[in-house]
Amino acid sequence: MTQVVGSFWKSSYSGQEGNCVEVADTAPGGRAVRDSKQQDGPLITVSREGWRAFIRQF
Repeated sequence: MTQVVGSFWKSSYSGQEGNCVEVADTAPGGRAVRDSKQQDGPLITVSREGWRAFIRQF
């Protein structure tokens, strides 16, 4: 199971119409992504390397 460390923050790519994505750090160094409207819902987790590859696309 992935452990979220710290708080979630809103992605700078989130729109103003309520379509918000939040991101948090995970142990040991990846990221967790969730829908801000479903804070108790499922998380998408990625490794550090996976996150870096993802953000390089933008």
